[in-house]
Amino acid sequence: MESGKKLDLLALSSVPLVMTLGNSMLIPVLPLIAKKLDISSFQVSLIITVYSIVAIILIPIAGYLSDRFGRKVVMVPCLIIAGIGGAVSGWASWKMDDPFITILLGRILQGIGSAGAAPVVMPLIGDMFKSDEEISAGLGLTETANTAGKVLSPIIGATLAAFLWYLPFWFIPFFSGISVLLVFFLVKIPKKKSQKKQSFKEFTHCVKDIFKKNGKWLYSIFAVGCIIMFVLFGILFYLSDILEKQYKIDGVQKGLVLAIPLLALSISSFVSGKKIGQNQQLMKTVMIVGMGLVGVSFIALRIQHSLVFLISFLVFTGIGIGITLPSLDAMITEGIQKEERGTITSIYSSMRFIGVAAGPPAYSYFMSASDHLIYYISAGSSFIAVMVVLLFIKPDKGTEKDPHMPKLA
Repeated sequence: MESGKKLDLLALSSVPLVMTLGNSMLIPVLPLIAKKLDISSFQVSLIITVYSIVAIILIPIAGYLSDRFGRKVVMVPCLIIAGIGGAVSGWASWKMDDPFITILLGRILQGIGSAGAAPVVMPLIGDMFKSDEEISAGLGLTETANTAGKVLSPIIGATLAAFLWYLPFWFIPFFSGISVLLVFFLVKIPKKKSQKKQSFKEFTHCVKDIFKKNGKWLYSIFAVGCIIMFVLFGILFYLSDILEKQYKIDGVQKGLVLAIPLLALSISSFVSGKKIGQNQQLMKTVMIVGMGLVGVSFIALRIQHSLVFLISFLVFTGIGIGITLPSLDAMITEGIQKEERGTITSIYSSMRFIGVAAGPPAYSYFMSASDHLIYYISAGSSFIAVMVVLLFIKPDKGTEKDPHMPKLA
């Protein structure tokens, strides 16, 4: 990797880290928030869901804007908006007697900011490097930052809430401010050849053309990304709830327990990003093995789900998800030409946010029915992802020799 770009990557890695902290940090605190505000499990899950729904809608627009006006021009203002959203939620929790609606409004603002910040990182890394191996390594680093944020977030969130239950909201503008400074001063945008800016009509035509040519494998990657986030955020919501209600583990201890499977996810993501290179046959194999491991883990949990077994097999779940994510990122980034990369990767990020949005409320409903249903749904979703990869993602045998536009069925 080019040594002069290591600081750029460090700064860019702060963006998914900040966005992950701003969302996942609240997971262990949700039962406490529900108690403080006297709201239901479903209502408190909306704190995660409204953030994600806004992001789903706006991420593709942010991708288009980043392709048209520049990555950094979109990213920096959106980081500031995310920080403002966190401050609104924090202020409402601190000063208002009935803050729930205002907290949701703050989370909507944060979702707007996230929509224009984190998804732009992937195409920008694709712009910065010429070699697919360097792109894969860069994406692996940012995915590791993302997953490292997931590891740190329950610990940080639980620790902050031990002092004041709404303190995690106030940490969001703090982290966002640091990321704004890093991106503004350290990220150097590669110079592009002058080219005609697309009109919105030309843009939509171009997107339709991309999906006409590459739709089968693109839709498949979108589906797998959505399933992964659905299972991950759903099971984290479930685990946060069951640790407190069934095992009487709360506060910082709960944050540490939640961090165990996420640490496995982070380490495996880093290793996978380093190893996959530009070999798309290997990427496909890794995705099948990863999601298969997730499915098998939940079958095992259905048979035996004492606390030790629960944490142990969720570690295997973390490993499965961790090795899969960098392959998804690399395949979609390397498979699309640079001019359309921002748009397509943003749609992919939007699909992942659908999973994030759906996971907590769906698992809240499953929990009210049966713990066993949690394991059936999680295992079934994972095996659906395996079948999607097997049937619809078919790298061409010559893929490794064409680093610019991989041929996928």
